[in-house]
Amino acid sequence: MNINIKTSGITLTPAITEYANKRLTKLEKLLGGDPSYMIDLELGKTSGHHQKGDIFRAEIHIVGKGKDLYAAEEDSDLYAAIDAMKDEIVREVRASKGKRLSLVRRSGARVKAMVKGLWPWGSKDVKI
Repeated sequence: MNINIKTSGITLTPAITEYANKRLTKLEKLLGGDPSYMIDLELGKTSGHHQKGDIFRAEIHIVGKGKDLYAAEEDSDLYAAIDAMKDEIVREVRASKGKRLSLVRRSGARVKAMVKGLWPWGSKDVKI
């Protein structure tokens, strides 16, 4: 996995980098640690002119092996935004895995039904 971290409106410190990498280890386990995945992580402030406090944004974009997943979260704390973003992208990865397994199971059931002759396709007079 290649992780690219970009910041906008804040400076990237080693503490932020370490925290983000630590949070993405769960994601690495779910993706299988495949080096073909490109992960773009963007951290920053939404703007510098809020009336009360700062609003931080954490975005992640994962591309690789037919997957194109994206998640973004905003919070008043940068670390909380990273945690919320991680939870959202983990949910999306699990959902995409479930969709793929469901598709495989449904297509297998259709093939089995066709082989058994229960599928209403073609003429029943034709013998194979």
